[in-house]
Amino acid sequence: MDNKDFILYEPKGRIATITINRPDKANACNVPMLKSIYQNLIDADEDEKVKCILIKSTGQRFFSAGYDLKEIQGSPEKVAQITEWGRKVNETIVLMKKPVITQIQGIAIGFGVMVILASDLRIFADRTADELYLRLPELAISAFPQTGATLLPLLGLGLAYAKNLLFTTDKFGVKELQNINFPTRIFPLDQLDIETLNFAKEIVKYQTKFIFFTKTMLTIMNKAYIKSCFDLEDECGKAAYDTRKKTMKELDDFIKGLHENYP
Repeated sequence: MDNKDFILYEPKGRIATITINRPDKANACNVPMLKSIYQNLIDADEDEKVKCILIKSTGQRFFSAGYDLKEIQGSPEKVAQITEWGRKVNETIVLMKKPVITQIQGIAIGFGVMVILASDLRIFADRTADELYLRLPELAISAFPQTGATLLPLLGLGLAYAKNLLFTTDKFGVKELQNINFPTRIFPLDQLDIETLNFAKEIVKYQTKFIFFTKTMLTIMNKAYIKSCFDLEDECGKAAYDTRKKTMKELDDFIKGLHENYP
């Protein structure tokens, strides 16, 4: 399958659907796929007919296993590219004027979790914790949490749950997420596609200005904070991957500088 077939885009009526279509690789995303998702988001945002965007994936086992780490392993250039485009995708979902609904039918790891957290509304399949869970394994696999890996759990789950997700790298199943009111809706797996589409159709019935202005107001209220947090992740990421050895005093000074620069 060619890279261009890994991300499918279908604007239909007032809903534009972006589908991650790489089930044989657990719907893991490489740089070309991230670029396609980003461009599809821009296309949907600029399409006058579209009022809502739906993100989904193919296959039943994985929503997305995150970034394709095999494709970037040993290449600082590719790591930089995936960091750049991963941030662009997540930041665009958060800041764009049109609401984004994500449909989750299977396991989400890393970037897959971030897409879910960045979205405005989240529709889950009613599955067991073995069949569907969210996990941010960055610290456990020596990957620094960037492209929204610290900001988005904080926005979507709150400080305590963000720390829990990041430091423990535990799996969070649907029932646990339901306890903190994270899923917007939960439907049986065999009804997920039709019920998610029906839900999206209800959203797009609202007046266009009301939809766009509601998300825009909430975004503007938090825009400076959101952009600052993405910048903070990037700055810390560069320092974290710097191979030069630093003393505890140098680390303390760097962290004090962060507190001053990001009040």
